[in-house]
Amino acid sequence: MKTKISREKFTTVRDALSAVMAALVCVATFIIKIPNPPTHGYINFGDLMIFVSALTFGAIVGGYAGGVGSALADMISGYTNFALYTLIIKGVEGMISGLISNKKSLSRDVLAVIVAGFEMIAGYFLVEWYLYGWGAALTEVPGNISQIGVGGIVGIPLAMIIRRRLPEALKYRTRSSE
Repeated sequence: MKTKISREKFTTVRDALSAVMAALVCVATFIIKIPNPPTHGYINFGDLMIFVSALTFGAIVGGYAGGVGSALADMISGYTNFALYTLIIKGVEGMISGLISNKKSLSRDVLAVIVAGFEMIAGYFLVEWYLYGWGAALTEVPGNISQIGVGGIVGIPLAMIIRRRLPEALKYRTRSSE
């Protein structure tokens, strides 16, 4: 039995999901932080929850959770110099992965992670190159690649499980209704 949900109620549900998923992204970022002294950045598990958010609930929730959750983690942990860059880079990462995924195809989920991951790696590389130079920026690339790899390997199956178990009223809306 399909449950209809009004646009106003869906907006409220989407906003609540965005806040909860942003909090989960923030917490996942704190689970393991491996510092990278040349760039003053760190490797973390936040991308895993960004992908779960985006692949499960779409571009709006994924973008909000990725940007706000990751930037909040930067501010709380003393990396305020990266917070604005993180808000943009991780927000776009969540939006891209939510837009590419069609919620029915494993290959689209994998493509979503690869394209969004490339955006994240390139975004941080450019910011770190600007702030710290070419050499320091290069030291961050392997860690960012591993972040995306772990995020995809764990995040895609987790998103698939969650999507199967969600009530119909909470399932992903098409891009035209977001």
